[in-house]
Amino acid sequence: MNPTPQDPAGTGAVFRHFGVVPVINACGIYTDLGGSRLSPRVWAAMTETNRHFVRMTDLLDRTGERIADLLGAEAARVTPGAAAAIMLGTAACMAGADGNRSQQLPDTHGMKSEVLIQAGHRYKYDRQTIMTGARLIEIGSANGTRVDQYEAAITERSAMILHPAHLDGKPGTLSLEQVAAIARRHGVPILVDAAYMNYPTDIMGAYLGQGADLVAISAKYFGGPNAGGFIMGRKDLVAAVANVHFTRYESGQYLKYGRPLKMDRQIVVAVAVALEEWLAMDHEARFANYVRQVGLLKAKLTGLRSLSLAPMNFTMDERLIPEPVNCLLVGFDKAGFGLSAAEAAEALKNGTPSIMTVLEGDKLAIVMDVLEDDEVGLIGDRIRALARG
Repeated sequence: MNPTPQDPAGTGAVFRHFGVVPVINACGIYTDLGGSRLSPRVWAAMTETNRHFVRMTDLLDRTGERIADLLGAEAARVTPGAAAAIMLGTAACMAGADGNRSQQLPDTHGMKSEVLIQAGHRYKYDRQTIMTGARLIEIGSANGTRVDQYEAAITERSAMILHPAHLDGKPGTLSLEQVAAIARRHGVPILVDAAYMNYPTDIMGAYLGQGADLVAISAKYFGGPNAGGFIMGRKDLVAAVANVHFTRYESGQYLKYGRPLKMDRQIVVAVAVALEEWLAMDHEARFANYVRQVGLLKAKLTGLRSLSLAPMNFTMDERLIPEPVNCLLVGFDKAGFGLSAAEAAEALKNGTPSIMTVLEGDKLAIVMDVLEDDEVGLIGDRIRALARG
């Protein structure tokens, strides 16, 4: 086999070397498309980190202190993503600082091992809690949860409460502040999954002020690596996360639970540097750039028959709202254009290069979050070519 090629021109040659088709990502930030696009500063930090070795315990401690300082938390620790942060946070709430208990997991005998969640808050990532051996307890029903039901659900077996931030305020459910008031009376910690809640930037630390004991954040949504994130909150609980995480599995006394969740030094540094960059970023300029790119694409497509063009915002939880603009919603009238939105999406995906878009009924959302100008232009050209076809 030939050596892996270098790709300074960004042609995707490395992917082709392995028989993989490069993709133009007009969907936004998705794990299945590789996460985000790392900035030059983050990439340079990773490259520099690659030249040196470090004691991982020191690196995790110091980057955790930096993240905590930036966000006003007592403590923090870099993790391999928000889902891993939920797993590690759950394990920490069960095992605490006890190495024997960390080693025992997922056998939860002798531990508090129930995780509480409102029935109306069930979602894909509550699965991460039961991977630790915990038992997930639903409170209330899909129609709602009452305070008295929450009070009755808490027992001596309750280890943690899981509260997904994106579902806070859902009709029929109790708010984080309401849950925190109950949890405090019973001494049960709350882990808030705020994976993509990073803008406005002060929202990340705000959950701690609303009663969260731990908060899980994904790095890919603030320009960090796909396999990065962090957990922050109470100092004792973050120390417990360190106890159940991967370090000193081989050199220490305990075979700790989180060994499969190990991290590269480059990823740890990238998470911290990307967060610094995100907090210092001019976000008004970021959104102004999306508006400019939407204008570029709209100009390419204006005049094509049977297309509707609407600047919109495609949110992190996959909703379309008017503002702030980060995408162009392109509607297709098949009778006039010749292709439906679904057929156009398939044609874009199967072309060269492959272009991935978001299908929304009879419309395609072209999301600008990680697109470069030349890619925006190419998408416009490809849609125009479909019209001619």
